[in-house]
Amino acid sequence: MTPLLILDRDGVINEDSDAFIKSPAEWRPIPGSLEAIARFNRAGYTVVVASNQSGIGRRLFSPRALAAIHARMRRELAEAGGRIDAIFFCPHHPEAGCDCRKPQDGMFRQIAERFQIDLQGVPAVGDSHRDILAARSAGASPILVLTGKGKKTADTAHAEGVPIFHNLTAVADALLGH
Repeated sequence: MTPLLILDRDGVINEDSDAFIKSPAEWRPIPGSLEAIARFNRAGYTVVVASNQSGIGRRLFSPRALAAIHARMRRELAEAGGRIDAIFFCPHHPEAGCDCRKPQDGMFRQIAERFQIDLQGVPAVGDSHRDILAARSAGASPILVLTGKGKKTADTAHAEGVPIFHNLTAVADALLGH
């Protein structure tokens, strides 16, 4: 069976912004993240993104702008020799009460259904406590990176026994070897 890897986007793959990533021009990969994804691809992993994108619900950017951001991410990733196999996102405002917005596990259940897989033990890399909670709720194995908002979450993650790594490159080193 092909191994699966679930990644949050902002703060894990690309630089995060409290003002939201609203256009392709604002999307900047975290150094080494695209190469790390390519390493996972070469090792046979299916790599998917699970990302809250409430900027749509807040009317800060459109679904078309998000598609353009993802097109840039996929293009730059392809140049690095990698790919994202699927992107799942929650477009809802935080107060919408949906079950797909992390820390709820709806996106993770969608991933499990789409790939016909039990998420037990599937690594899910995030930079926030809501990423950890969603992964755990779905049975996946949360991993925290210190990029993005990760440093703010490190103490909580440590207390909860969540593995913590400097960045996605360090996660690839740990899971795949050097």
